[in-house]
Amino acid sequence: MKQIDLMKELHVSSDKKIVLLVLDGLGGLPGSEGKTELEAARTPNMDRLSQDSILGLSTPIAPGITPGSGPGHLGLFGYDPLEYQIGRGVLEALGIGLELNPRSLAARGNFCTLDPATGVITDRRAGRIPTEQCASLVEKLSVIEIPGVNIIIRPVKDYRFALVLEADGLFDGLTETDPQKTGVKPLAVKALSSEAEKSAGLLNQWLAKAFAILKDERPANGCTLRGIAKDPGLPSYREVYGLNACAIATYPMYKGLSRLVGMDVLKAGDTVASEVETLKANWGSYDFFFFHVKKTDSAGEDGNFEAKVKVIEETDALLPQIMALDPDVLIISGDHSTPSVMKGHSWHELPILLYAKNIRKDTVTSFGEVACMQGGLGHIRHLDIMPLALAHADKLTKYGA
Repeated sequence: MKQIDLMKELHVSSDKKIVLLVLDGLGGLPGSEGKTELEAARTPNMDRLSQDSILGLSTPIAPGITPGSGPGHLGLFGYDPLEYQIGRGVLEALGIGLELNPRSLAARGNFCTLDPATGVITDRRAGRIPTEQCASLVEKLSVIEIPGVNIIIRPVKDYRFALVLEADGLFDGLTETDPQKTGVKPLAVKALSSEAEKSAGLLNQWLAKAFAILKDERPANGCTLRGIAKDPGLPSYREVYGLNACAIATYPMYKGLSRLVGMDVLKAGDTVASEVETLKANWGSYDFFFFHVKKTDSAGEDGNFEAKVKVIEETDALLPQIMALDPDVLIISGDHSTPSVMKGHSWHELPILLYAKNIRKDTVTSFGEVACMQGGLGHIRHLDIMPLALAHADKLTKYGA
């Protein structure tokens, strides 16, 4: 029996409340002082909470596998990322409120900077242009037409946009055009199966027209497409867990992930402090709260150790306000590791803290990677987190006679 089917069978209602606090890219590696970002951060509140919790390390997908944000969060939500593969384009589109249907094919777009002479990528994110400039560029690209295709393009945030094609006979199973490095040209979309050939051809047509429009822009004189996919139709949180769930997140992709599994997406502002205010305002309306902190990951990808430390400390300072709401279960972890020294995602396990009023405490007294190695949870998978959360919230009944 699949775990999701087991959860459908065993879940029961209770009035207890669960908070899943996700610091994106939380896991790290030692910096110059021999400590990770989490260990270097001043986190008196997380450390204090550790003394009433059980801790451990969690693997997002499988040992040695570096996850994207989508698979990392699907694991946290209890959906096996090896079974449910979600393209980032779907998440971006849903995250900004676009509706997808069986004829839709969605892609995440990145504006980038190309060398005018050679056409090679010199900056994959076009200097992280502001959202206002992205919106202006998207407006210019919105004039592109392809016979027989409905084209929807919308700005997302900073250098990102969402592109949706609607037509009969569209399939996913397509390569991305971002080569994931500078010094080379953007790639063409290629079909990985014969049925996806039409989709590849249409996307390459769109890209050719987009490059012609962008060629004189600076710094965003090109673009790439990633995560080209169709909505797979996941079972909802209410169906799987019986939960009335909501998401508190500032970035569109995570809102998209939440919509994909049937969570209500709440207006949360742009800061961790405003997210906490949203949590307070909606505490009486839900029994599961996905609370997402983005900028730990952004700082890690930029290689900015101190900035990542600062975001962790900011979140820790707000933790007493979350605890004052008296959650029955609180989990703190991340979707994947983003060590500043690597400037990108990695395969390393994530520190995890599980607090509950009926917890079996371990002897760990601080929240950090090395400390969590000694924790009573041991080494678990992201897939194990939701069953543990529900069990500690009295939301799972006995299995078998």
